[in-house]
Amino acid sequence: MSRSGHYWAALAVGVLIVWFLVVFVNLGSQLDEIDATILGWIIDLRSRTMTSAMRRLEFLGSSEMVLILRWSGLLGALAFKRFRHALVFVGCILVSSALTATLTQIFGRPRPLGIEILGSWSGFSHPSAPMVEVGVCVIGLIYMMVPRGVWRSRAKVVAGVYLGLLAVSRLYLGVDHPTDVVFGTILGVAIPLIAFRTLVPTDVFPITYKRGRSAHLDVGGERGEAIKRAVSEQLGLAAVDVVPFGLDGSAGSTPLRITVADSGAALFGKLYAATHLRADRWYKLGRTLLYGRLEDEAAFSTVRRLVQYEDYLLHMMKEAGIPSAKPYGFAEITPEREYVIVTEFFEGAREISEVTVDEALIDDALGVVRCLWESGLAHRDIKPANVLVRDGKVLLIDVAFSEVRPSPWRQAVDLANMMLVLALGSDPDLVYARATRVFSPDEIAEAFAATRGLTLTSQLRSGLRQDGRDLIGRFRELAPHREPIRIQTWSLRRIGLTFAVVASGLAGVLLIVIAFSRARLL
Repeated sequence: MSRSGHYWAALAVGVLIVWFLVVFVNLGSQLDEIDATILGWIIDLRSRTMTSAMRRLEFLGSSEMVLILRWSGLLGALAFKRFRHALVFVGCILVSSALTATLTQIFGRPRPLGIEILGSWSGFSHPSAPMVEVGVCVIGLIYMMVPRGVWRSRAKVVAGVYLGLLAVSRLYLGVDHPTDVVFGTILGVAIPLIAFRTLVPTDVFPITYKRGRSAHLDVGGERGEAIKRAVSEQLGLAAVDVVPFGLDGSAGSTPLRITVADSGAALFGKLYAATHLRADRWYKLGRTLLYGRLEDEAAFSTVRRLVQYEDYLLHMMKEAGIPSAKPYGFAEITPEREYVIVTEFFEGAREISEVTVDEALIDDALGVVRCLWESGLAHRDIKPANVLVRDGKVLLIDVAFSEVRPSPWRQAVDLANMMLVLALGSDPDLVYARATRVFSPDEIAEAFAATRGLTLTSQLRSGLRQDGRDLIGRFRELAPHREPIRIQTWSLRRIGLTFAVVASGLAGVLLIVIAFSRARLL
């Protein structure tokens, strides 16, 4: 948490101390005297024009305005798929509402006495409920919708002006005591500020409107320095620059280009974080519900396990003679939360979709698949972005999903996907003819009998749609006939898991409705 967050946390602690003194040391009488004096000064400034203006400003804290602010923040967060931020925002509303209701009953402080109250009010006055509600809303909006930097700083100024105008209007109209307003403002700001910076820190969940995937983390600032320091200290590679690289082809990590000081050469890095681990768990849960349990669909327990597995597969690929990147190891950025794995950078290599696919390139690519088969390995993520070409030779990258001793079905899928990648840049008849020089017609037929939407990567499916040709159908025509291979597997575990997910979803919807009602969102 930043310095300002500590300030507001300290103020919140100060509020708790004052409340303790009010309850146990009878500090309330002194506060009443101070409040009465300040209100007297403010009341002396009343005039017809000022009263008219303040009554208009009172709308800033009305229940209608609070509802507008709450739904603006919630719908904005949902529109940009910031579900964690939306959940934290609703939690802040519930906590602040419950806390305010409890405190007003505990203190039971009446509205200012001895002066004419010009505004609308209900219930007890301490702390000021509108100040708490508006504070939670404006700070929540800032941390859900405004990127960090100059725009967030400006938004905080706007929020301060908003809260200031509301505070002045409520004091002028005699609705609240000064301490009601001050304590309400501190609570309204401190609760969402601490919650957002603790539960959805900007370094991990940045607010951005640039095109990209949520898996891609910001590698500037403190995180970038931490990556360079970790790579230098733990791997002995003097990293001087870390920048994002090839983001379009990656959905499960943040790919990086790391420049080394001594030679100026570049290395390739992949940043993994706890967010990627959670995404992997949800992805594999969805596949289990939709298709049954396929091999190696168990989720990783920690980020460290995920990175260790990929580092192990990189070494396996190199030892098997697969043309893949040389591994340099992995470095720990934050224990159990963030790790970066470093490999060789294929300088000058281009994605296969960007080059001319000729017979020599087809033969080389199919030879790589044959080598995978003979080495007892499966890549499991063959797509154009993971098949690079340099000097007429195919290079395989991104082995995070690879598998050792896979089933024949998994190996067949690798063959079909590679043939489809090659056919996107050439002719399916040519690819089939060259494939029969390396694989038997029966092996090719089995590969396309196993091919369907589940086995295709999203990039490959998109490429097939844009191409327009029925490449899968053409390969099936060329190969011997095979009935489609069934991949649906049913078990008591899958049935029970499906029931649990559906029941949890319905319970979650019910809880959301109850929470929204209590938070006055419905």
